[in-house]
Amino acid sequence: MGDPLSILKQYWNYQTFRPKQEEIIQSVLAGKDTLALLPTGGGKSLCFQIPALMLDGLCLVVTPLIALMKDQTEALKKKGIRAAAIYSGMSRFQIDVALDNAISGYLKFLYVSPERLATDVFRFRLQRMKICLLAVDEAHCISQWGYDFRPPYLIVAEIRALIPETPLIALTATATSTVVEDIQKRLLFKAPNVIRDGFLRKNLAYMVFKEENKLGRLFRIASNVKGSGIVYVRSRNRSREIAQFLSQNGISADYYHAGLEPLVREKKQDAWMQNKCRVMVATNAFGMGIDKPDVRFVVHVTMPDSIEAYFQEAGRAGRDEKSAWAVLLYDESDLLNLQQNFEQSYPELETIRSVYQALGNYLQLPVGSGKDSGYDFDIADFSKQYAMKAVTVFSCLKFMEREGYIIYNEDSESQSRLHIAVDKETLYRFQVENKAYDPFIKHLLRTYGGGIFSEYLAISEDDISRRINVPVEKVTQFLRYMNSINLIHYEPRKIKPQIIFTVERINTRDLVFSPDSLRALKNRALKRLEAMSGYATSNFICRSQQLLSYFGEEKSKRCGKCDSCISLNKLDMDNNDAEAVINIIKSKLEKDWCSLNDLGIAVGIKNEDAVLQMMDWLIDNGWVERDDNYNFRWKQKE
Repeated sequence: MGDPLSILKQYWNYQTFRPKQEEIIQSVLAGKDTLALLPTGGGKSLCFQIPALMLDGLCLVVTPLIALMKDQTEALKKKGIRAAAIYSGMSRFQIDVALDNAISGYLKFLYVSPERLATDVFRFRLQRMKICLLAVDEAHCISQWGYDFRPPYLIVAEIRALIPETPLIALTATATSTVVEDIQKRLLFKAPNVIRDGFLRKNLAYMVFKEENKLGRLFRIASNVKGSGIVYVRSRNRSREIAQFLSQNGISADYYHAGLEPLVREKKQDAWMQNKCRVMVATNAFGMGIDKPDVRFVVHVTMPDSIEAYFQEAGRAGRDEKSAWAVLLYDESDLLNLQQNFEQSYPELETIRSVYQALGNYLQLPVGSGKDSGYDFDIADFSKQYAMKAVTVFSCLKFMEREGYIIYNEDSESQSRLHIAVDKETLYRFQVENKAYDPFIKHLLRTYGGGIFSEYLAISEDDISRRINVPVEKVTQFLRYMNSINLIHYEPRKIKPQIIFTVERINTRDLVFSPDSLRALKNRALKRLEAMSGYATSNFICRSQQLLSYFGEEKSKRCGKCDSCISLNKLDMDNNDAEAVINIIKSKLEKDWCSLNDLGIAVGIKNEDAVLQMMDWLIDNGWVERDDNYNFRWKQKE
């Protein structure tokens, strides 16, 4: 089917590839296992979608993000490309239809969660599929050194044994050099093969401000920087409060978090995407899978847990490669809260077991049952009923999820789904014999076409109600009755978060949690936390250089436009020289007080005014203190 560029133009209407995309695509087409390392917004999905369209067979995509599965499958369908997703919590009928369509060749893309790979049913039917490419998205999840390690990802290596001739592409936007090596080892690469664009974002200026009046600073940013923006916060309540503050001060803003009903979230997101709303204040539930190129600023009002998370979220600014700003606002309480959140995120093993036991009781789920079943779950009600802190419960659920026991899906299904389970002739006989259903069935066939016989399609009961002019309750009644007599398979939309058991509920005493594994996980998380704190507080090193260094790019140049570079530029000194001078001063002043003259000798600068200018800058930025005799000492230790 054509060449990569013609497919890019035909389906995506882009005239050229972004850096490294074509090289990655050609590597995949050559049958090589490939690790694609592209920054957020670098167009990773095209790197497996385009070669898959050129190859004969089905592309199997593994991703842990249900929201991303839905976004990508719907986007492919809109382009006329057949795609489906399978994840825990779907009904047996939904899964059967998707698997049958994958085997028959009806589908071009099948998205699955890593947990699905472990089931015997999937493995048996996988061997009847013609797989042309295995794509592993968010590949950092397979590494214990990564910031979002998920044990179910380790199953991918087992799947490779079932399709040994199929090439693999792994994709991620956030991986240190250790993680890059580990990904290739875990995914059984036939030969090392990493293609990376690098993490440098030349158009993005990183700014960090220690700020007591965060709302005042945020207002000035939103007022002075034109265009769309995202403001990230930790708290759902805080998202609403800040959006109200901006709105009351004349800036178009809304809020978004996972606790809102799906249709409400969708409406808010669409308004922001269409520039009807300028600024979205959100938790980290917002942004995944969203490709809005003209975001001019991303502001973090609270500090993320890791450089990886920050880099990914900040990277949603300036995807059109025009100037954009990524701003982190922090104060001393942020550093304290970061430590407290860390401690709460790694509860004791006995606490995790207690939550698991309470979860089974709360859902009235007997031991030995529940596998692949989804249950409505209200974390606030659960926490209150069992006298636990919601943050502790959440952390325990996430740990169980990482260990492969459950999935906690805050992003519930946004639409109902429907599949006609009989042939056209059988449906027509029902239509003739049941005149009241005739307008309803005609609308379904006219609106959704023949595809509704082949796969589950999203439907809107409200929309059907308006179009055939009957109450929505009547539409639901039609659907439920036709479902009861097996004419259709109807899955009403879910409006609450879901707990999905990926294995049968087991006795609490049989839960296997390795203390060593938890300890190692916690230690690695602590290092990431320290790196995040260091990034915020190290204001004499170029922000871009700090980020690039974290991801293994040591030979980068100063960006010249971050807050650190702007401040250093005032010293009238070459940036690299300035950094070298500061490091010498730091090493000397950490030991003892030192005079201005001694500092000049140490750094080799004879001009006392130049040294004094440097010291004034270090004092202004809170690194150095001075006594009345112009002796200096370093104030902070690493």
